[in-house]
Amino acid sequence: MKPRVLLTDAIAPAGEELLARTVEVVRAPDSEPSTMRRFARDADGVIIRSKLPDDIFEVAPRLRAVTIHGTGTDLVPLAAANAKGVLVANLPGENAQSVAEYCVMAMLMLARNVAAITTAMRAQPWDEARRLAMPAREIAGLTVGIVGVGEIGKRVAKICRLGFGMRVLGNQRRLDRLPAEAQGVDLDELVAQSDFVVIACPLTPETKHLFNAARLGAMKREAWLINAGRGPVVDETALVDALHEKRIAGAMLDVYEHYRIAPGHPLFALNNVILTPHLAGSTRESRARAAVRAADEMLRMLAGERPRNLVNPEAWNERRPQDR
Repeated sequence: MKPRVLLTDAIAPAGEELLARTVEVVRAPDSEPSTMRRFARDADGVIIRSKLPDDIFEVAPRLRAVTIHGTGTDLVPLAAANAKGVLVANLPGENAQSVAEYCVMAMLMLARNVAAITTAMRAQPWDEARRLAMPAREIAGLTVGIVGVGEIGKRVAKICRLGFGMRVLGNQRRLDRLPAEAQGVDLDELVAQSDFVVIACPLTPETKHLFNAARLGAMKREAWLINAGRGPVVDETALVDALHEKRIAGAMLDVYEHYRIAPGHPLFALNNVILTPHLAGSTRESRARAAVRAADEMLRMLAGERPRNLVNPEAWNERRPQDR
């Protein structure tokens, strides 16, 4: 029998076609945790764009390979994968341009109050909707601070500096490795000076709740926060309080402290936040690139080969030589 690969989310046709030459492809109807558990039971590999349940390797004992259709290693319970010898690969950089464009779009939407104006156009008189543009800003004279200047952050810096003439501040562990478009500063200075704070750093023990109540309180009252990185970098309760009390101007979020934002979450009651469901990197172009690479990584792992971008070398090292 052919190995079976589960797609928890749709991927571009080219990637699916590459898989179908060698394996049986199974498509989940949705990415609810219960659906993943049910469909993964008889799968040998899984390609994901959504978070796997923490108990996935207990309920799906056949699984031996996971490809993350993106970069987010927090989508996989890695300790459990290591314990079960499941190889995990991801695709760093494949969707960086799409995420960078999302961040710049967020800056423009927030600065021009687009979401509120669009909503008002459907429910209020013309002049009422126009009044909502009174606080709009040109971003050319503003400062953007980028937290995590990797593949995404470098692109944001280039677009903002060369495209809009903005002042660009950057913060990461190695300030000497920042691109020419970004001025390296410590995090406290970045937060205090920026009109936009763009979070594009990975989630690590050091970055969890990096933006807590104190750090959010150090932002300008007229500043906006954009998170297209990892949700738990921001203390969500502290952010809700800051937005509710108008201690910052607003935010646009694509990621959340818990992967799926629940119905009735306090963020939905706020009028100064724009919410999207983890789609910053999802464009036709990025999906086409990532699908083929994700399929290739999956086929490598199922064939007993080491993937090009292995997330958990511990699982590889534990394998017997004849299983590699």
